[in-house]
Amino acid sequence: MTELVENYDLVIFDLDGVLYLIDRPIPGAVDALARLREEGKPVRFATNNASRRAAEVAALLRGMGIAAQPHEVLTSAGAAAALLAQRLEPGAPVLVLGAPALRSEVADVGLRPVDSADDNPRAVVQGFGPDLGWKQLAEACVAIRAGAWWVATNTDKTLPTLRGPLPGNGSLVALLATALEREPDVVVGKPEPGLFATAAGQASARRVLVVGDRLDTDIAGAHRAGMDSLLVLTGVSTAVEAAAAGGQLRPTYVSADLGGSSLLRRSRPCSVGRRNGMAAWTRPVLGSSRRERW
Repeated sequence: MTELVENYDLVIFDLDGVLYLIDRPIPGAVDALARLREEGKPVRFATNNASRRAAEVAALLRGMGIAAQPHEVLTSAGAAAALLAQRLEPGAPVLVLGAPALRSEVADVGLRPVDSADDNPRAVVQGFGPDLGWKQLAEACVAIRAGAWWVATNTDKTLPTLRGPLPGNGSLVALLATALEREPDVVVGKPEPGLFATAAGQASARRVLVVGDRLDTDIAGAHRAGMDSLLVLTGVSTAVEAAAAGGQLRPTYVSADLGGSSLLRRSRPCSVGRRNGMAAWTRPVLGSSRRERW
């Protein structure tokens, strides 16, 4: 008998749909993180959402009762800004599509955020922003056609909310891609493995478990990074989708949520009871107190 997390020296959590929805904690998440901290298990937080900076994310988590420090948070906004700084000369103009957090990240690495194609931007960086509209997308369209390097922080089609999934950055990237008849030059966030690899390097971890709610980003990204994954059914992907998933979309484990100490629950070793390549693990059945084998 063993606890799931005993097999790993780092647990990386996605945020939206795993720990919270917009600004409300998901039931069970606060207790699960508290128990991991009590056990001394290192954790990191990796998010594709580019609308908050690392310090803002850490403050949001602490406000919900989840202990978190800025150095434990990796965002696609920060990763995109770092990539731009590697490619462009200091002070180069960058057209920013997204929230103020992304704009601040770009400025902090020594680049100059601009709003118009008339400023001859060397690059366009596109992240989620609730106020992003046609005028900004039109400026980006003109700039990219003129030769600007196009970087997307992520391509999540939807964003989990209390009202259900709503359009995410990927939907707006697809809109621009349709107009341009091309895809972004670079996508920084998950399913690309960079955020996970950086988190593992920071913690000097070799056995990493990724906890996420999306098959196409969190689980696929874990596969690409060579890491195991736990899919929780509190966000976007469903149990039916997980059961049908194959290849890089197939999670190592599945749980209804983080309630009931899913990460610390005692069960049989992971190598026992595999079904269609997925390690068997007990999970609570939604809307019921009974448990079934996955």
